[in-house]
Amino acid sequence: MVGMDVTELWTKIVLWLAEHAPVTAAALRPPEPPDLAELEAEFAVALPVELRELWTCCGGTGTDVLADVLPPFYTPYSAAQALQSWRDHRENWTAQWERPACDYYAGSPGSSFHPSWIPIAGDGFADELVVDLRPGPLEGCVLEWEQEAAQVLRPEWKGVTSMLADVHRALVEGVPAGHSYPTVTEDGRLDWQIR
Repeated sequence: MVGMDVTELWTKIVLWLAEHAPVTAAALRPPEPPDLAELEAEFAVALPVELRELWTCCGGTGTDVLADVLPPFYTPYSAAQALQSWRDHRENWTAQWERPACDYYAGSPGSSFHPSWIPIAGDGFADELVVDLRPGPLEGCVLEWEQEAAQVLRPEWKGVTSMLADVHRALVEGVPAGHSYPTVTEDGRLDWQIR
């Protein structure tokens, strides 16, 4: 697994799902190549290579279709889904959008949504995984945004590649990814058990 990039890891995850969790695999859509320049213009940040690559190989799922590919219960977003989620946050956090209640550096805590957090997966309700594009040594890390508490605490992964490598290793070896173990339900869905 050492040295695999986002596309290789995503492909291996999808192949594993097709064989072991076909219902989850069937929920995933093929990617629609995003206009990355348009995304960067709206987000007002340069997208890292990992994120660009994710959205060229991952097409998310259909509307209101959940596929818990990322632990503990997150469905990956397409670029279009990520943009819509980010726009929703901008609307919901208008009063604090220009001055969010967050520390300056990537990976640090925050208690309002930061414009430099790019959503990459959601739980179907309001919690999300976001890529943190604030400046600093942890730029590009993956955080878990908790809507009800309106906060992020600490990085879950140092980046998209490490997140996907952790998921792939968990699926293949049956070990935890973060604090969740992969299982497959009788009807063929991937499910993460928190232990």
